[in-house]
Amino acid sequence: MAKNLVIVESPTKAKTIKKILGANYKVVASVGHIRDLPKSKLGIDIENNFEPQYINIRGKGTLIKELKKEAKNHDEVFLATDPDREGEAISWHLSHILDLDPKDKNRVTFNEITKDTVKREIKNPRSIDMDLVDAQQARRELDRIAGYKISPLLWKKVKSGLSAGRVQSAVLKIICDREEKINSFVPEEYWTLDAHLTFKRKSLKASFYGEYENKKLKKIDLKNEKETDQIIKKLDKENFIVNKLQKGSRKRLAPNPFTTSTMQQEASRRINFPIRKTMQVAQSLYEGVDIPGEGLQGLITYMRTDSTRISEEAQAAAFSYIEKNYGKNYIGKGRKYAKKGENVQDAHECIRPTNVFRSPYSIKESLSRDEFKLYELIWKRFLASLMKEASFLTSTVDIISNKEIFKLNGSQLAFDGFLRIYEYDLKKDEIIPDLAEGDKLKLKDLEKNQHFTQPPARYNEASLIKTLEKLGIGRPSTYSPTISTLLSRYYVVIEDKKLLPTDLGLTVNDILADNFKNLVDRKFTAKMETELDKIASGDLEWKNLVRDFYEDLKKDLDKAYENIEKVEIEDPITDVICEKCGRNMVIKRGRFGKFLACPGFPECRNTKPYIEKIGIKCPDCKDGDIIIKMSKKGRKFFGCSKYPECKFVSWNKPTGEKCPNCGEALVEIQNKKGNTIKCSNPNCSYSKLEGKNE
Repeated sequence: MAKNLVIVESPTKAKTIKKILGANYKVVASVGHIRDLPKSKLGIDIENNFEPQYINIRGKGTLIKELKKEAKNHDEVFLATDPDREGEAISWHLSHILDLDPKDKNRVTFNEITKDTVKREIKNPRSIDMDLVDAQQARRELDRIAGYKISPLLWKKVKSGLSAGRVQSAVLKIICDREEKINSFVPEEYWTLDAHLTFKRKSLKASFYGEYENKKLKKIDLKNEKETDQIIKKLDKENFIVNKLQKGSRKRLAPNPFTTSTMQQEASRRINFPIRKTMQVAQSLYEGVDIPGEGLQGLITYMRTDSTRISEEAQAAAFSYIEKNYGKNYIGKGRKYAKKGENVQDAHECIRPTNVFRSPYSIKESLSRDEFKLYELIWKRFLASLMKEASFLTSTVDIISNKEIFKLNGSQLAFDGFLRIYEYDLKKDEIIPDLAEGDKLKLKDLEKNQHFTQPPARYNEASLIKTLEKLGIGRPSTYSPTISTLLSRYYVVIEDKKLLPTDLGLTVNDILADNFKNLVDRKFTAKMETELDKIASGDLEWKNLVRDFYEDLKKDLDKAYENIEKVEIEDPITDVICEKCGRNMVIKRGRFGKFLACPGFPECRNTKPYIEKIGIKCPDCKDGDIIIKMSKKGRKFFGCSKYPECKFVSWNKPTGEKCPNCGEALVEIQNKKGNTIKCSNPNCSYSKLEGKNE
């Protein structure tokens, strides 16, 4: 019988570690937390110095009995839960349940689940770090107090089922503030002027556009067409001369390896993963994947980290791989990564492959499609971080006509460096013809275009995470559950991959912002994270932080109950009549989006799908209307109302027009430059910016 017992959270992690440790160890899983605050009440004894009232989690009784039995039947018990505050707290709860002394050296952490790391760490156990446990207890109580004290106020004043949270409410305000800026934005008109120029010298023929850029003017300073026409009148259309040429170079540094937040952002941008999915897939890569001939192998280091540190061994392995596969001249400098601020936890390494020689392509058959995509991204990013910078040759040409200046900028890749592997950011060369000062150019055409300044963009998941990280709000492990909560409460919805606050979300935000200024204040929320870090480092007593928070919140809460009047949120009424009771049906939101419901609920429970037309007829059957639909994964697409008779579908919004080249439907695609109209036929290259000619 095995002498030693190892307890981890996950059954998959247990299988991987069992394979490594062998017959002398039995490895079992707690399946997450086994103790927590009760759901039915606050669970904090405020009168008794905020003592938490933990209970065994419902449904874990049988598992707890088995764990106790196993602990008695083994000589030593090792607590090997995840290497973060949450994992430390789970180990502390396990030690309580199993009657272990928290001061005993029975705590083991694995930053990566590999043979060398697991065997090394199991021989060097330590005591449970009570500072980390207390930091987690403080976070749990702060969140519990905010949620359980403010949520009943929202139920009474707005509607049942609502919630408030310490981090959640601050994030909601950030999203609502952005929406307010968008709604109050006043567009400003401006114009651009481009000169279509040609040049011919012996065998050299060139055609290009120079952009008007007088040194005294910014791009936006051409306010209207009249000012633009005045510039055109000043030009000597027969004399466009190359006045100045500048050759130079620039370098682009390799990116840092992934932290949790940068992995979430890049996975959203590059492989279209929602945050929650990214963390689920990363968890499976960390815990172990079954590889033929090798068995279960942990493929990446721990995926919850703020650090960009790389161990010397991992750097050496990466340099060896780079030299072997790309050449010595691609090896970058070994870098020591500094912490980027007081809110950064630097206990771990970056997120990297456990074995850089295990390329994603060599094990593709062992990975699911999603696992391959994320592992490939992590593997490429890690290698790229240790490769040389990319270098570019740059050139700038000043073209003058009657003292008015047009500029031509070019950039050409000279050495790809890290872009050899991290090709996501590789752009096409913008080559400038080989001109010389004094060359005379021929004006073919002048193109003036009207533009309007754009409001700030709504947040998507990636840009919101970047903002939260910059502001120091929350932690990498909290980003995904925070956004998920906002979506599940219908405070926020996702439309075209953007986070859009609902009327309900705006109403709740107004109430919280007016009555609980600290709760939604970004600086206050970031300060709380710093205080939690102080607890984790042993510099602050955790109950003092909870007490101060509670006392301030109680004052605000008492005033709020007196000042806030009952808020009625009415559902939008439609002209669709309920065939069961004759009432006009209303639009409601559910888990899968909008639907029609009878306002007579609960007497009448009639519901219908909500058909949202975009005002365009189907380009295929000409009879049906194009309507907005939702896929099973919650992604919006466009289809014909006559389905299944007509099977027209498109991820992009149809314009109602036909392509002048091939006759297929034109669709609208949103990007940074504005709306682009493209042909839906993948074999047709027709496209134009909305409002511009082809």
